[in-house]
Amino acid sequence: MSEAAKPNRPQFRNINIAQIVGYRLPLAGIISILHRISGLLMFLLLPFILFMLDKSLVSESSFDYFKGFTSGWFVKLVILALSWAYLHHFCAGIRHLVMDNHIGLSKESARKSAASVLIISLPLALIVALKLFGAF
Repeated sequence: MSEAAKPNRPQFRNINIAQIVGYRLPLAGIISILHRISGLLMFLLLPFILFMLDKSLVSESSFDYFKGFTSGWFVKLVILALSWAYLHHFCAGIRHLVMDNHIGLSKESARKSAASVLIISLPLALIVALKLFGAF
């Protein structure tokens, strides 16, 4: 085929760092990125959580110390972030397991399942936040 007969096809190139802000990612892509971020957050904070669990189980006085330590608003925000990470990662993980079984792979159903991850995980995180900050 000659050069003149070839159709002009669009070229898809990798975006550079300056184009990331203007790039419009679909909801399923955002959920996928949040799934990775939440997994990384849980992985990085796991040694700290296990350390706190170990020290709080040593004696009653160490438990009271960590109970007082976790009563600060900043520590509660960290606990809330970790709780959101777990809830989001769990919901998105179920979505990925369902999609691994070739269910919901169409564009519309993938969009709906991505929205359902947010519809389920954000209110659950809100309930945890209300309980954590003493609303009930």
